[in-house]
Amino acid sequence: MTAEPDSRHAALRLLITLALMTISGSGMYVVAVVLPAVQAEFGVPRADASMPYTLMMIGFGIGGMLMGRLADRFGVMVPLLIGAVCLGLGFVAAGKATSLWQFAVAHGVLIGALGASATFAPLIADTSLWFVKRRGIAVAICASGNYLAGAIWPPIVQHFVETVGWRPTYIGLGMFCTLTMLPLALLMRARPPGLAHLPVIAASAARTGRTGPAAPATNRPFGLAPSTAQALLCVAGVACCVAMAMPQVHIVAYCGDLGFGAARGAEMLSLMLACGIVSRLVSGLICDRIGGLRTLVLGSTLQGLALLLFLPFDGLVSLYVISGLFGLFQGGIVPSYAIIVREHFAPAEAGARVGTVLMFTMLGMALGGWMSGKVFDMTGSYHAAFLNGVAWNLLNLTIAITLWRRATELRAGRHALA
Repeated sequence: MTAEPDSRHAALRLLITLALMTISGSGMYVVAVVLPAVQAEFGVPRADASMPYTLMMIGFGIGGMLMGRLADRFGVMVPLLIGAVCLGLGFVAAGKATSLWQFAVAHGVLIGALGASATFAPLIADTSLWFVKRRGIAVAICASGNYLAGAIWPPIVQHFVETVGWRPTYIGLGMFCTLTMLPLALLMRARPPGLAHLPVIAASAARTGRTGPAAPATNRPFGLAPSTAQALLCVAGVACCVAMAMPQVHIVAYCGDLGFGAARGAEMLSLMLACGIVSRLVSGLICDRIGGLRTLVLGSTLQGLALLLFLPFDGLVSLYVISGLFGLFQGGIVPSYAIIVREHFAPAEAGARVGTVLMFTMLGMALGGWMSGKVFDMTGSYHAAFLNGVAWNLLNLTIAITLWRRATELRAGRHALA
């Protein structure tokens, strides 16, 4: 097989990437499943029990930047090997923790910063270098591994938590991750093709009318200084993911509070993230047609509507339906940031800027997981926590619409000059 873009080798790498993302994604979702059991065992408030998730997501975001730099220098196989070992060690350490702070540190450092982070931003960047004709859908397939993990792992973990307890479940999961990820990582030894093979999005822009990286606005994305545009995207990333974290982190606990049981909540989380897979794939196709900004506006609008539906409906059937809708509506939001950066910033800066924006989305997930638990502790209800998520989602939508309008005005001005 030839190590060229769009080759059979590239397709095989995409399958391996999907498997790695699915396995390592367990680190992001199992803590939500064990949250009620951990809270009960350590006897802490809901906000404190949410702290391991918060630290894990902070570590995940920061680690993604560091692992991305490591992949740029030595190839993606090196961070993947590190991630395989550290993820396994993190699960084992968490399973043997004797206090909440030990449990939280294991999630923040080993599972987040050094483990799962090795397979998100680095693999998304690596995938974008191996495809020319269908980069949008290829990146979407890669990113879908993260949600595939969310669909697969919660019910499996919930089953073992109920049968053997959360500690043996964590230890067994750690052994499984390391033993499966190490051989897969070794298959990712080949380096990406040269920059000469990178797709020219300007050609796509000519066909679709979208602003591409070769547009005159490249040095001033959206007519703004690059640092200002970057900052706005980072704030948008935080805002959308604070809103996104509310159902993803607390749906299991929420179902327990309503009397439906943790198992039903784990099923809803699985359904939510399974629908997110569909959303990410469809959004990848949409991105190839209408661009990243419009895709972000669409996803943010629909996510806000889904959050609002949680307020009046709390029956078992309605929660299953809303969980599915939430997954369908929000799955394409995070990958759209990578496309936005590639379309509106200088290509030479794309890697670092994508990593930075994705880091802030992870920080948003971390903040949202903790904040929702804190609001619950203060009010005794998740009603206010859902309203808090809606407010953050509105901030994201406002930024997305503002950038979209500025980009549209710039494009109209260039057409007038032409």
